[in-house]
Amino acid sequence: MDDHIPYSIETLRMFRENTKWSQSQEREFRVFAADETEKRLRFKAMSPNQRAFIHSLSEDFGFDSESMDPEPHRHVAVFKTPRFVMAPMKTLAECLRIRSATEALSMNSSGAQRNVHVNNTPYNGFVLTQPRFGITLEEIRAGYSSIIDSTAGLAFDISFLPSEEIVLKARPVTTATNISTSSLEATLKALKPPLTAVTLSKRLANIVQLCSLDSSLNVVRRQLEDTPINDGWSQVAAKAAAPRSAPRQTAVGEKSAYTVLGSKLKDAKKKRVELQKAKQEVVEDWEEEARKEEDATSEGETRAENSG
Repeated sequence: MDDHIPYSIETLRMFRENTKWSQSQEREFRVFAADETEKRLRFKAMSPNQRAFIHSLSEDFGFDSESMDPEPHRHVAVFKTPRFVMAPMKTLAECLRIRSATEALSMNSSGAQRNVHVNNTPYNGFVLTQPRFGITLEEIRAGYSSIIDSTAGLAFDISFLPSEEIVLKARPVTTATNISTSSLEATLKALKPPLTAVTLSKRLANIVQLCSLDSSLNVVRRQLEDTPINDGWSQVAAKAAAPRSAPRQTAVGEKSAYTVLGSKLKDAKKKRVELQKAKQEVVEDWEEEARKEEDATSEGETRAENSG
């Protein structure tokens, strides 16, 4: 691909600012360049910015140009000179597209280089993700005091981030203390295991990561491979809320308590019905016997009277 651009940066800038008008002037230039009999091209009066574009484009074509007459009739005349050979092969629009693509590629390349630089930035602190609700910086400092206060030559600035994370940025104790970035990173890596242990035991935060902080406390690099400590406190809460014992499973062929209870109730009801039926029969038998006895008595009395 031919990326050569025969136009100046200034010409392309002015073309971008007023593309439609500039394309019409470019056509005038190309018609003039193609006509071997024409030696002079005169433009109508125009504004200073438009005249500047005509002068810049004339230089790119190899023409001479000159502004004539005072305002408001000032205009530009263009002349062919021995410098002129032919009109540029590429149009202004084509060259603007080429330049835009080149600039975008350059920006992407620069961004990739910056990312590589950022990703290689040495660690200079820790970031605590998902800190305990309501925790204060004083509690953090007190919780880690046994570790950070005993680290020779280092002090830690503790701050909240807008994301509600907490950062511990390491720095030399005094300005006279000289610590290389590699030594600082090695020290922080050695501090991470005990720091994580304290975080777990005191429930200060959910995740502890090594990180790189700039002067404004922006996290430009962090150790992403870390996972939540013991999968976080949600598991602790889940265990606390879980039932102490699992429900008893009924074995095959074994009747459950509900089945046994239902069977007993059914048997009791059946017995009550049978008892009531028996009582009824007893009552009916007694009434029948009483009636028979009464009838027999009456019959005896009647016979006695007849015989008398």
